[in-house]
Amino acid sequence: MAGTGAGYDLSVTTFSPDGRVFQVEYAGKAVENSGTTIAICCKDGVVFAAEKFLLSKMLVPGTNKRIFPVHRHAGMSIAGLVADARQLVSRARSESVQFNTQYNEEIPPEILAERLGLFMHAYTLYGSIRPFGAALLLGCVEKDTKVPSLFCIDPSGMVFKYTGTAVGKGPTSLEALVHVAKIIHKARGLPSILRQVVCSS
Repeated sequence: MAGTGAGYDLSVTTFSPDGRVFQVEYAGKAVENSGTTIAICCKDGVVFAAEKFLLSKMLVPGTNKRIFPVHRHAGMSIAGLVADARQLVSRARSESVQFNTQYNEEIPPEILAERLGLFMHAYTLYGSIRPFGAALLLGCVEKDTKVPSLFCIDPSGMVFKYTGTAVGKGPTSLEALVHVAKIIHKARGLPSILRQVVCSS
């Protein structure tokens, strides 16, 4: 049982002597080793950009998506294990539909982000399951006020609100997201890697 975890990484419910939960840290490493994804709030929506690796020359374009719509005024970009992230996208869509069915209105961005955070956190509480190896960037536009909002949800279930952020490999190597926003604004519609999926219209 020698190694980094020294036996304390066998269950998500086990704390190491120095107070670490290795299973959650491993999930964070899965996010750090994936392609970088960026999201920035603009005055008329949220812009996502995702780095996608060419896994094979035979790969059909569009089958390794990292940007997904949630509902008419919300979308998300993912970093980490795509299979785990697709489960979270499915959960976000079902939360949106359930809220709309129950209250006959779109789910507010803060409530959607908190519900996704609680869902991800639940997978860090029981020994029979493991944390999701994915982080989410959730972008929403409030239907009535047209105010965009951006949330980052990490594998532990923590929810943070940003005006612009990046997750994945080397997010801190970006000197300033403001410069990225300027580049995206100038090159709007040109590169296929950039896609605005959440807008106020």
